[in-house]
Amino acid sequence: MSLNKIHHRPLFYPEKVAKFYSEKDGVDVRYVCTSAIAGEAFAGDIYFRETPHPEFGNRYFRLFHSQMTRLTKEAPLMISNADAIEEVDFRMVEGTKGLEYSQHRHDFYEVEGAGVSIDGGRAYFRFIGEPKDSKVLRIVDGEFVEKVE
Repeated sequence: MSLNKIHHRPLFYPEKVAKFYSEKDGVDVRYVCTSAIAGEAFAGDIYFRETPHPEFGNRYFRLFHSQMTRLTKEAPLMISNADAIEEVDFRMVEGTKGLEYSQHRHDFYEVEGAGVSIDGGRAYFRFIGEPKDSKVLRIVDGEFVEKVE
């Protein structure tokens, strides 16, 4: 199982967002993943910058739609500090598109070619079926690495 190919399901256009913030802030910004950070029931696209933001001090930020969609016609775009993403586990299963993960709580997701469905995001891990192989990864300095126990 290789860490080289992780299949993401972004909410937005990661290349465009990274380019926009790289130009706006004058530093390299890159897409990392699409995930909730803890037990949230919604995910956001998470981006990384090497240097802390000069005003807010964070290196990761998350873009997501507000969950107030029932009260408004359009869900506003929100941004938040996502530094805590380095503190959570990603259990991944290999499918035909690469390593795959559930993005958030109740994100019941069938991994193509693996004969398994995954659920739970960062809140919990649940498999339906028998995964051939799974790995627990963490994010360190904007990159996925195998978790060291």
